[in-house]
Amino acid sequence: MSGPLDGVRVIDLTTIYSGPIATSILGDHGADVVKIEAPGGEAMRPGFRQRRNGVSGPFAMMNRNKRSLVLDLSEDSGKRVLERLLGGADVVVENFRPGVMGRLGFGWERMQAINSRLIYASINGVGPTGPYANRRVYDAVIQAISGMASLQADPTVERPQMINTLMCDKLTSITAAQNICSALYAREKTGRGQRVEISMLDSSLFFLWPDSMANFTFIGDDIPKRQFGSHAYFVRQTKDGYIATMPVQPAEWSGLFTALELDELLGDERFATPRARQENGDLFQQLITDAYAQFTTAELVERLGENEVPFAEINSREAVIEDPQVKAMGALVEFEHPYGGAMRQPRPPGRFSDTETDIFRCSPQLGEHTDTVLDEYGFDPNEIQQLRDQGTVA
Repeated sequence: MSGPLDGVRVIDLTTIYSGPIATSILGDHGADVVKIEAPGGEAMRPGFRQRRNGVSGPFAMMNRNKRSLVLDLSEDSGKRVLERLLGGADVVVENFRPGVMGRLGFGWERMQAINSRLIYASINGVGPTGPYANRRVYDAVIQAISGMASLQADPTVERPQMINTLMCDKLTSITAAQNICSALYAREKTGRGQRVEISMLDSSLFFLWPDSMANFTFIGDDIPKRQFGSHAYFVRQTKDGYIATMPVQPAEWSGLFTALELDELLGDERFATPRARQENGDLFQQLITDAYAQFTTAELVERLGENEVPFAEINSREAVIEDPQVKAMGALVEFEHPYGGAMRQPRPPGRFSDTETDIFRCSPQLGEHTDTVLDEYGFDPNEIQQLRDQGTVA
């Protein structure tokens, strides 16, 4: 491995989505991530119908660049093993409900006593306090609390809608990986580890605030509230399909009018500014909608490109794979998984000039690296065999 986090040792106690994605990012960047699993394996292993030879697609993506160690933490012997692992680690990450780590005997004070340089990252739904702290929390719950489902509402019926992806889980994963890296940097200056708490609600509010929640930045009644338009208007129907356009600057609006053969709108005061277009929104949208319907998608691709309008054809999920820009960037990589066979995944999105990120290691089989990891953390062969005989590791 040669990634920017080469040499960083991570103990991964996470399951499902938010935690495993965060630790896979660390693994993509070269960290040695050891995934600790209960004897039955984590819930995502069997996963969905998208699986081959017992390897599920989601698990393979979220747990690449990791090693697997099976450890029974319900037994004191398992807790003693975890204590030794933490003593040699740089980072531990968990996404249990608040209080679980303390009940296991590994609260923050105990972590500090074991290893004063340890970064302890705790990922949770809404933090450890407050009226919702003890609820079971998944992505839809955070979409509801944060306002994300509300802002997705169909403007014609005002019914809240969920985003059709686990947006809050994945936002939290990216936030957690960034926070962990910041804590590692701080440790280089102070020599001390620290606890980092990342909640799905914090991450989602931060994500929404710059645009969707901008009306609520200023406290008081002296700043007028802005009426936000629907992003549904970025999607336009052509003669034979759909296309997305997002003109923002005046020159882009002019280009759009020219591309749609609506040059008469260029001098029309009703549509000359964003405010004017909003005030005359119903008429404006009808004119634009009718104009799009006069052209095929291929015709508009050419016309919008010539007039420098921000646009793209709307890909189906299948079409994403063959999109010429996706292929030119090498954004998707194909490789042979030793158990799952031929696979396709996105490459790590950060591209470093000196410390390359990559898929260094495919997702592991359950307990595949148990003996190797224990050996590296100082367990001798007799200890490992005894732990196996006890059922503490597998």
